[in-house]
Amino acid sequence: MNKEEAFFRSADMTYIELYIPLEIAREVVCVLGNLGCVMLKDMNKDLNAFQRGYVTQIRKFDEVERMLKYMETVVEKHKQDTWTYTYRYLERHGRDDREHSTLEQLIGAMNTHSIDSVNEVSEEISQFEARIRQLDDSLVQLKERLDSLLLQRRVMFEFNRFLQVHPDMSGRIPNQDGRSLSEGYELNDIGAEEAWDHLLFETNEAEAQMPREPQMLLDTYKPRFIVTGSINRNKVETLNKILWRLLRGNLIFQHLPIDDSLDNQADPKIDVDCFIVFAHGEVLISKIKRVIESLNGSIYPIVPSQSFNEINDKISDLKQICSTTEQTLHTELFLVSNELQMWNAIIKREKSIYATLNLFRQESQGLVAEGWVPSMELIEVQNSLREYGESVGSANTAVLNVIYTSRAPPTYHRTNKFTEAFQSIVDAYGVATYKEVNPGLATIVTFPFMFAIMFGDIGHGFIMLLAALYLVLNENNLSAMRRGEIFDMVFSGRYVILLMSLFSIYTGLMYNDIFSKSINLFHTGWRWPTGFEEGEPIEATYVGTYPFGIDYIWHGAENGLLFTNSYKMKLSILMGYIHMSYSYIFSYVNYRYKNSRVDIIGNFIPGLIFMQSIFGYLSWAIIYKWTKDWIKDGKPAPGLLNMLINMFLSPGVADEKLYVGQSFLQVILLLVALVCVPWLLLYKPLMLKRQNDLSMQKGFQSFEDQRVHEILLEAQENAGDEMIVSDYHHEESPIDDFNFGDVMIHQTIHTIEFCLNCISHTASYLRLWALSLAHAQLSSVLWSMTIAGAFTSDNSGSIFAVIKVVVLFAMWFVLTVCILVLMEGTSAMLHSLRLHWVEAMSKFFEGEGYPYEPFSFKVIDSNIE
Repeated sequence: MNKEEAFFRSADMTYIELYIPLEIAREVVCVLGNLGCVMLKDMNKDLNAFQRGYVTQIRKFDEVERMLKYMETVVEKHKQDTWTYTYRYLERHGRDDREHSTLEQLIGAMNTHSIDSVNEVSEEISQFEARIRQLDDSLVQLKERLDSLLLQRRVMFEFNRFLQVHPDMSGRIPNQDGRSLSEGYELNDIGAEEAWDHLLFETNEAEAQMPREPQMLLDTYKPRFIVTGSINRNKVETLNKILWRLLRGNLIFQHLPIDDSLDNQADPKIDVDCFIVFAHGEVLISKIKRVIESLNGSIYPIVPSQSFNEINDKISDLKQICSTTEQTLHTELFLVSNELQMWNAIIKREKSIYATLNLFRQESQGLVAEGWVPSMELIEVQNSLREYGESVGSANTAVLNVIYTSRAPPTYHRTNKFTEAFQSIVDAYGVATYKEVNPGLATIVTFPFMFAIMFGDIGHGFIMLLAALYLVLNENNLSAMRRGEIFDMVFSGRYVILLMSLFSIYTGLMYNDIFSKSINLFHTGWRWPTGFEEGEPIEATYVGTYPFGIDYIWHGAENGLLFTNSYKMKLSILMGYIHMSYSYIFSYVNYRYKNSRVDIIGNFIPGLIFMQSIFGYLSWAIIYKWTKDWIKDGKPAPGLLNMLINMFLSPGVADEKLYVGQSFLQVILLLVALVCVPWLLLYKPLMLKRQNDLSMQKGFQSFEDQRVHEILLEAQENAGDEMIVSDYHHEESPIDDFNFGDVMIHQTIHTIEFCLNCISHTASYLRLWALSLAHAQLSSVLWSMTIAGAFTSDNSGSIFAVIKVVVLFAMWFVLTVCILVLMEGTSAMLHSLRLHWVEAMSKFFEGEGYPYEPFSFKVIDSNIE
């Protein structure tokens, strides 16, 4: 079936009602989701999320989604190791099935999933999640134990090495006889061995008399007043200061950096130091331990050297267990990673199905659903529901009724990859009211053309064209890749950029401007005099007309800027007049479609006369002034701005005549414009009041009630035999009583806005002239301050001149792209956007609609990465 054209005006919408038996409710929603053309209405707005019928199923799938999210997190955490294992696995088995199924293939397989298969998938996900969680938690715990043992071994090694380097303990140690630490024991007061025996270690006489070597201290002494451990390197100084103040200096503190080379599996992110604290007394040792624990330090007991073998054995065993656990986890993750996309798609679909079922009204024998569907697709919906009923062989099938209602339908414009970006420009301002003219169609031409008037330059347009062609020619590859937010905006508007660049090249030809320079396409229409003296001002003589655009001879002329300013300023007024006039014509198209004779006579006709009598007259005067040869007449051309001002301030007075009968015509036009103001103000409110009085005499609530009644009667007459037609009204679209005061106030505001906007909006189009001038002058300044200096070098031909040209050209090109193309281009685009949103669309666009958002599996599947 050929789709209805729905871009100039939104597609026809039909309001439908579905009666769905409970036993096939899920399957019917699946049919609607595959069709993707029914916008369902929430029939349970008075219920919260916990009072709806299918909240239990949604909670179930929320839990499954949580499991999937957890498994995705674990897969991402072990991504590198998992793919390394996968590659080795595939190489070992001699297979290459590393390419996953495409999302389209997965979705095609999902369409056949029943509720039983979905439950099986949920159970499978639960089992995988439990195994992966157990393996991941076990692996984390094992690695923590392994890291703890590795750290303990390093601390013991550093402590033993410290004792080997300092066997005589040359520093001061805490005393026991009341002397302060500053008076502590020196090695010349008692022997080193005696100091260790009495103050730091427990030993017996037999051990004391045995010969000992420094490296065997850990084997011969049992520490009593030593605390060893590890702490973050950034907290070492803090620990030292706290212990010094807390113990009042009655300690010896030593810290040593841990050598990471002791174990090649050391985590380079861990930055810890080993500390050794010597103190006297159980109370001080207890305080030291509490301080260390408060700073998240670790305390390790001192073990004899032969216990190192036991620690090494534990480390070796843990490494083996960690390796086995990690390999098992990677196997599970490899299996899960192949199914995650499929599982996500299934669960998201099922969750959306039950969320949609929660929108339906619960009845005793089934569910009742209501919604909007494009009229051209109504038959397709009926056929799909009928085919499903025939395929399952059930007597209970969904029944579709067509309801005619006064409720406002949603707005649906069919777009493609070319028109979608232009429609987005309009929708960003407001969604069109149902069946009103869509500004997006005209925007395809006017938006890039208004941009090009401000951005007109052949060179800059060509740079933009290259970027647009790259995006358009590689759109298939770029659409498949993951894009950032900014790049996605640029890619979505690739066709807008393409048209803007083409129009910019065209206007650049009109302005005869390429990187602030002119090009000699045709013979000039002016001729310079041959005989003149140096320093003497000369004037060119007119000899003909330049065929296209601005004559290149104006570039560099002393009065060239004055000429282009006058030309572009008047051109901006003409463009604004044309843009607003055709936009205003769209209001007549809207009124005509709605058969609103009151709006045509009371709004469109007086507004059009008012606009044409003033600004249409000004536009005609500009063209007339261009076409008249003022030099031949021997008098200066009159100023049009003064003419327009005097038209209001001094009616009937024309100081500088533009044409014969100018004063009389301007008085007539001014009187016509003044008559249009009360016409705009009074006609529509008075006519609506008269229509309302006639409708009330016929027994209707208001004239709007009579209009709706007539539409329903016509709909019932045109309805087919297979459709049920019923009058349907809701509290959502009540018919208000006519209020003459409200209508009068609204019309007064409309009249004031229209009259003032005709002036302000016309002046607003002067931005076309201002930005075009700024762009041209900035381009000229950039050229003269960069690359222009490279061609005036005195040492031309030298290597220095070549380097200078290359450097200045690079500088000019980078600044051109960054400033003139990107920044100036963005500025011109925003100004063009404003001209469409405010100056043009305000003439006809209501923008009071709401978008058509059907329930569709395609939308859900498109969000699956």
